[in-house]
Amino acid sequence: MQFLNVSGISLEMSVIPSDFTGKHRPTLVFLHEGLGSVSLWRDWPAQLCAQLQLPGLVYSRQGYGASAPVTDVRGEPRIDQGVRQGRLLPDYMHHEALHILPALLKALNIEQPVLIGHSDGGTIALLHASQHPVTACVVMAPHVMVEDISVQAITQARQAFTEGGLRERLAKFHNDVDGAFWQWNEVWLSAGFRRFDIRREIEAITAPLLAIQGEDDAYGTLAQIEDIARHVPHTQLLKLAQCGHSPHKDQPETVIAAIAKFIRA
Repeated sequence: MQFLNVSGISLEMSVIPSDFTGKHRPTLVFLHEGLGSVSLWRDWPAQLCAQLQLPGLVYSRQGYGASAPVTDVRGEPRIDQGVRQGRLLPDYMHHEALHILPALLKALNIEQPVLIGHSDGGTIALLHASQHPVTACVVMAPHVMVEDISVQAITQARQAFTEGGLRERLAKFHNDVDGAFWQWNEVWLSAGFRRFDIRREIEAITAPLLAIQGEDDAYGTLAQIEDIARHVPHTQLLKLAQCGHSPHKDQPETVIAAIAKFIRA
């Protein structure tokens, strides 16, 4: 486990080295979901990096994994010494994509990465690729607008966290499990977030783009990736039957093969 201070925030990260050298060998940068972290990716990033013979970077956003916690995560939003504190605002994924991620990449001298994003991480990848140069972008179960099915699933997650076993399961992967959960859950269920819609913004993406979604995703319908393709016509789509919200967990070998083929092309 390594840590890097980015914009005043201590971020947990894991660097996946590659034995292969040469020019034009971009780094795969993995962006986790709304309740994810470095450890929740398990060994899947390393498997993909090995398949592609490319280096990788996995990191936990503020408030997740072993990264710095968010102070007063359910309190009033504010800026404290340049760092956002309190509950998240509806633009939190824009903030990560356009401020934190560029600063992280600059600190590590990573230019034009291949972004691999899941769920919230997929949305962050799309937003970053719309304004910054990337070699390619792969998104799994991203959100480009808010659907009723998403709100229903996140409402059910709240009940599972407070009354079921979700809190105990997540506690293995987050130093501050309550902070990790509430910062995600409350912003998604806020009235302001219902207007979240980045479909016009992503039209600026010029990099190769692969969008993957399971047909049985409880957090979003296929309209998410279909709308991506509608606004970014060069998008390649992969729709997976018998697959839920986490394609890389539900069908890891299929997803690795698809991403490897896409990147090599």
